[in-house]
Amino acid sequence: MASVFMRFPGGKSKALTLSYDDGVEQDIRLIRIMKENGLKGTFNLNSGLIAPEGTVYPAGQVHRRMTLSQMQHLYIENGMEVACHALTHPFLEQLPDGMLAYELTEDRKNLEKIYGGIVRGMAYPFGTYSDRVIAAAKAAGIVYSRTVVSTHKFAIPQEWLKLDATCHHNDPELMDLAQQFVDLREDRGSALFYLWGHSYEFEGNDNWDVIEKFAGFIGGRDNIWYATNIGIYDYVKAFEKLESSVDGSCFHNPTAETLYFVDSDGRSCVLKPGEYGKLV
Repeated sequence: MASVFMRFPGGKSKALTLSYDDGVEQDIRLIRIMKENGLKGTFNLNSGLIAPEGTVYPAGQVHRRMTLSQMQHLYIENGMEVACHALTHPFLEQLPDGMLAYELTEDRKNLEKIYGGIVRGMAYPFGTYSDRVIAAAKAAGIVYSRTVVSTHKFAIPQEWLKLDATCHHNDPELMDLAQQFVDLREDRGSALFYLWGHSYEFEGNDNWDVIEKFAGFIGGRDNIWYATNIGIYDYVKAFEKLESSVDGSCFHNPTAETLYFVDSDGRSCVLKPGEYGKLV
């Protein structure tokens, strides 16, 4: 019996996403670079730390949080996802249960009010968490949360509330990993490149060229799906619901997503929501 492999929307074998934290002024330039190269990503915001209107920062300060008027139309209207980063960016695992719940639910509530829709993602402040934090995130309706661990791999996540990245943008192996990703064979399982960081680091390190080079190299490729974190989560979860006959001769898509998949014999199938079909 042939193996079955997930493909991303459009039948693509690879996906790329970015994840950036804190809601700082440098996000404006980063998003411009991303859009110029067809990239998408997720911005993790602390709604309790939005700068007051009229804030003037001291000369030389690099970490400059945006005001509401600066950030209100920046993310969603440019095709990005907004996700939680806790209300005030604390070490979540150090908080009592009540404060922990408040940090998560209040941030989510505020972001949903500002941007509309439903916010279901998060990045852990400082990258720290515990089993108790994971349970609180799940109770708050968070379905995935990013750590600060770099795997240097392209595996599809299995533990979404312990979501590790491929690498940080300052990783010395960034472009080598990008080349490996581009060169991956496409006749087996799907692959995900997950990049994370803080956009203020580009200014602080005077290395905007790092993200410009990466985006220019990896953007605009026909076999890569450029997506937000939640977009990838939703698609993978939908694919996990794919139903099949015991001998693999018939498949059913019970989800609202159009699902793409192939098998090890080179056959493929595309199933729209509710459809039955076969690999051909």
